[in-house]
Amino acid sequence: GTVSEPAQKCCTEHIQPFLASILEELMGPVSSGFTEVRALFDKEVNEIIQDFQKTNDITKLKENVDQLMNLPFNSVKMEPCYLKVNLLQELLQDLKSRFKIYHIDFVIQRTQNFMQELMENAVYTFEQLFSPSRQADSAKVATSIEKVKLRVLK
Repeated sequence: GTVSEPAQKCCTEHIQPFLASILEELMGPVSSGFTEVRALFDKEVNEIIQDFQKTNDITKLKENVDQLMNLPFNSVKMEPCYLKVNLLQELLQDLKSRFKIYHIDFVIQRTQNFMQELMENAVYTFEQLFSPSRQADSAKVATSIEKVKLRVLK
């Protein structure tokens, strides 16, 4: 009882008025990181479509889709996504001094983990939706890939 009232007063006066602006500030890098994940997925699938349109090779298509499944674990390709979130390091330094926020690295790491999880979900969903279309007429495969990509991005 003796701690509750002063704690609520402190939160109400010194933290709550800043929460909206803090959230808005933090969402910039987080949002751009997730946008980068989306753009990377889009780019990789477009490359699969272009390669298939050039070669019309179903075996090569299967190899490319298998490579796509490894995309979330490809640190070189995922790095630009992760770098967007590293901007949180600077933003959180200010918050650390003002609000005694610790474990900044943990916040960044968890955000990057969520980005990897999102990519895992995207490629898995793509593979599941596209799998039945692999047996289709090769003229329809590129169209099918595009439709599945758009559905996953939705």
